[in-house]
Amino acid sequence: MTSTALLTDRYELTMLQAALADGTAGRRCVFEVFTRRLPAGRRYGVLAGTGRVLEALADFRFGTTELDWLADNRVVDDRTVRWLADYRFGGTIRGYAEGEMFFPHSPVLTVEGSFAEAVLLETVVLSILNYDSAIASAASRMTSAAIGRPCLEMGARRAHEEAAVAAARAAAVAGFAGTSNLEAGRRYDLPTIGTAAHAFTLLHDDEEQAFAAQVAASGPGTTLLVDTYDVRRGVERAVAAAGPELGAVRLDSGDLGVLAQEVRAQLDALGNRNTRITVTSDLDEYAIAALAVAPVDSYGVGTSLVTGSGAPTCGMVYKLVAREGRSGALEPVAKASTAKTSTGGLKTAARRRDDSGRAVAEVVVTGNDEAVRAWVPDSADLRPLVVPLVVDGQVQDGWTGAAGVRRAAERHAASRDELPRGARRLSADEAALPTTTLTL
Repeated sequence: MTSTALLTDRYELTMLQAALADGTAGRRCVFEVFTRRLPAGRRYGVLAGTGRVLEALADFRFGTTELDWLADNRVVDDRTVRWLADYRFGGTIRGYAEGEMFFPHSPVLTVEGSFAEAVLLETVVLSILNYDSAIASAASRMTSAAIGRPCLEMGARRAHEEAAVAAARAAAVAGFAGTSNLEAGRRYDLPTIGTAAHAFTLLHDDEEQAFAAQVAASGPGTTLLVDTYDVRRGVERAVAAAGPELGAVRLDSGDLGVLAQEVRAQLDALGNRNTRITVTSDLDEYAIAALAVAPVDSYGVGTSLVTGSGAPTCGMVYKLVAREGRSGALEPVAKASTAKTSTGGLKTAARRRDDSGRAVAEVVVTGNDEAVRAWVPDSADLRPLVVPLVVDGQVQDGWTGAAGVRRAAERHAASRDELPRGARRLSADEAALPTTTLTL
């Protein structure tokens, strides 16, 4: 086991030390994850990383290595080190199902437990959800622009090695059909893709030898990269090497829209009507949308995807919204700083839909603590969004690993289909749904 306990900020532990000293560490608290606004021009966000948060929670333990380092560097005092040695999260976590759309002030994750056990999770929760949700939100725009044509993730070389795995997973949540990253494929049972780069063609004395070697190794159904030298001659040589069973050709440079038209006509004239065309080369959602009328069969996306296509974080925060008062009951607390306000109290949420099943509003439910816990929509037009993820420290089944990714991808597809018409436009606009409040 590799501990995730030090994937945090120092002040989480120094707050713990002070709370242990003054007796407030055991107070029951509710922390909420939300974003105050979407990135500029974005119409919706996609929640991703929930499964990774739950996987990280299982390994959030302070072993001898971590404890010795904290003690040796005097990060916290000896009493706190002893407390950390027995740390196990025993509280409750609720939130939106992974893959669900979110909007400003959506309570996407709620962590309830003692202050001591819940405050330590802030940084690891935010670091995962902010990155993964940014990637999934960008990926959703790309798969939407692709209009049913497969999008393939190939951005590993443009990211930190572990971020690359997380990005491949988040892209799969948002509908990407495969990844070039083998570790992501192994860890989350994702389809892996990839055949050859320009280096393989350049290795050989000529293009004919390179294509013949690839076909011999991978079969005629492989994808041959035809733009190392001259595209037209490359297509001719690819068909000569693989025949009518050639699986696909890949274009990685030039005016992709024009080239795709020319290559499609050339392939058809050579009798390769079933040979597909895949395009790569610094694609983003706008480039994919621009290729909608071109005879392209799939898109390979790298840099733009793993950097969130201009929005590398979601601005999610982890705020204390309720804590145990003198009476023993939970009391709402809220931050009032200008432009950084929060709304106190435990919350749940639902999505309001019209008679056609289209979403019309994000409804945040707040009010009396017990009433919020017991709330059930009283009309069919409200779809509940909050589900149990951890109960009394036990992670619920179905949210982690490969099964969690598949479940999240299904949830995302259904949630996106529910959005109002026009919500998928790439042009800058307001959030697709207004966020309203229902007070109990």
